[in-house]
Formats: sequence, C-alpha cells, structure tokens
Amino acid sequence: MKLLLLSLLILLPFSQAVAECLTRGTGDLGIIIERAAGSLKVIDRSAKRELFQVKGLGDLSHASAVYSRDARYAYIFGRDGGLSKVDLLCGLLVKRVVQGGNSIGGAISQDGQLIAVSNYEPGGVKIFSAETLDLVADIPATPISSKKGSKTVGLVDATDQKFVFSLFDTGEIWVVNMLTPSKPVIKKYTNIGKQPYDALISPDGRWYISGLFGEDGLAMLDLWHPEKGVRRIMDHYGKGKQKLPVYKMPHLEGWAMAGKNAFLPAVGHHEVLVVEQDSWQEQGRIKVHGQPVFVIARPDGRQVWVNFAFPNNDVIQVIDTESLTIIKTLKPGKGALHMEFSPRGEEVWISVRDRDQVQIYDTRTLEQTGSLPVDKPSGIFFTSRAHQLGL
Repeated sequence: MKLLLLSLLILLPFSQAVAECLTRGTGDLGIIIERAAGSLKVIDRSAKRELFQVKGLGDLSHASAVYSRDARYAYIFGRDGGLSKVDLLCGLLVKRVVQGGNSIGGAISQDGQLIAVSNYEPGGVKIFSAETLDLVADIPATPISSKKGSKTVGLVDATDQKFVFSLFDTGEIWVVNMLTPSKPVIKKYTNIGKQPYDALISPDGRWYISGLFGEDGLAMLDLWHPEKGVRRIMDHYGKGKQKLPVYKMPHLEGWAMAGKNAFLPAVGHHEVLVVEQDSWQEQGRIKVHGQPVFVIARPDGRQVWVNFAFPNNDVIQVIDTESLTIIKTLKPGKGALHMEFSPRGEEVWISVRDRDQVQIYDTRTLEQTGSLPVDKPSGIFFTSRAHQLGL
C-alpha cells in the first residue's frame, strides 16, 4: 500500500493536492476569472466562498469558459491562444496547450467529447479532444493573405454535433458537422454582410444571429431550415447609424431572450432595443444610463439586467420585462463588467474590476447580500452552464 501511494505521488505533478481534492457534487460550483493575474478562483456558490485559486492560465483579458458534462472540468479560452483544462474538485491545472496566436472563445460539443476554439491569429477554428486536449481537426478560415485566414468569431455549439461560427474579414457563416470527428463536413454561407463581429444562438438552438460591424442589420440563419440560407433582419440596427463613439462593442451572447421578446444593446446608443422574436421586428426602445454591453435575462425572464461601457461602467440597471421600465439603478463601482445569475435566478453575481470584488445581489429585493474579494475579476461562469446549449 505504501509503495502504491508513493507511486501515485511521483506520477502526479501537483502531488500536494491529493489530500486536498474534494469529494462532493459540482452543481453549485463556479469559476471567476482574475484577468490581470492570469488565474481563476473556484467558488462554492451556495456557501459564497473560495475553494481554490488556479494560476498559470496565461492572458485572460478576454477569457471565456465551458464545462464538461459532469461539471468537474472547466475549459478556459485565453486571449493568447491558450486552452486550459482545470479540475474543479482538486483545484488543478490538468493541461494547457497554446493552440493559436490570438484566441477569442470556444465551445464544447453536444456529446461533450470535443472542444472547439476560435482564432483571430492565424484565423480558423481548431477542435480538440475534451479528454486529452489532443488536436482532432484543424479548420482554416478563408484566406485573406498568403499567410493568414479570416478572423473567426461567434463560435457556438449547436444540436446534432455541430459548431457554428462567423468569419469577420470575409463576411461568412460556417456550420461544421462533427458527427465523424476525423471528417468534418462544412457548410459555408457567404456574403452575409460586412464584418460580423459576434454572434449568438437562441436557447432552443434554432436561431444563429450574427451582428455586423461594417453595416446596419443582423444576419440570421435558421438552423432548423438551413436550406433557406441566411437572411437579414433589423436593417436599422448596427454601426452605420450610430450617433456616439463605440467604446466597447456589445456582446451578442449577452442578449436577453425573455418571453416573446429579445432585449438587445443598441450599438452606439444609450438604449436597449425590444424585438419580437417571431417577426424579428422592433417593438420599442428603453432609454438607459449608457451604452449597453451585456443585456441578460433572469432565468424566469421577468427581469433584464444591463451593464455599460466606459465611462459609465459603474452602473447596473434592472428592467422589468412586462412594463418595459427601469425598476432599479445600482452603483456597484467602476468596472462592473460581467453578470451571472444563479440557475434558478434568486441571485446575480457581478464582477467589479476596480474594487477587486464580486458583489452578490438578491433579485427579489434588488439589494446587495454579499461580496467576495477577487483580483481584477471579469467573467463569472457557474457550472449550470454545462447543461445549456450555446454557453
């Protein structure tokens, strides 16, 4: 027995963590990105406390994360092209690969076996084994020079073992079928519009919508009927008619889908747009404190919470989706960057970068109920995301 234990300690590079690994469920865990330090905190959401800090994750200035099916492992996508696999129960960096020069997010496949990473440099998407982080498929983007392909953005997972993403430089949407991992099947939609900069997939997996930076409007693909091709919606929406400088582009993955309406940030305006989902026609506009970045819905759809770009990034506003009015203006502090609801919506956690803390609010009373010290926090990701499409 002693020899077996000694062998295990020799094999494990972080042997001191053997005694520290937790024996518990992972359903109420999460991670908080510490963007400046290149680290993350593993947190217990119910107990509102830190469990581990994991270091050595590279440039996390625009980091995002997805989870394995059992919610034990988090996969972190760093801006420096790093893809990291983190064990939440042991607080360990299991493996890290630098797969590109400038990465902008990723996704996990429907069956949980594949991790896809979207790249600015050198362009294209690479797909890895979730178990080993070994490369499974390399999908170069449409070339824009002899040495570089188009930037890829808006990468999401879709049903039927597919990934969907947009190509910024060449105005395309690609759907990649990974039912046979060694032989990806790619469907390309071209001339969708100028400079798609981000995209989202609706919670039911039907609509893939790409925002256009180079012109007004949005490009939408119906994944239930892809044979219909890409169509333009909301031609009034976008950069072309902006009245204000855009300090930070809105994140389309932060759209709120609530009831029959979608709530989205108006590019270059101090407004949230209300759009009817069936017709994709504008139903109204809500004046807000600044230029919205994230517009996210409480899980039951009754509230929408909005944060803002610099210089108004010290405020969060809460919109009632029935009356379409602002019911609360909060001032958590400068650098209120990201928000994450608890799975059933009783709380929202807000990263406040310039105060080095994450603040926790009760969504019924709209009062702050707690906080955690975190070094320059940005993204907050709860393990409930493991069971949601497109997150």
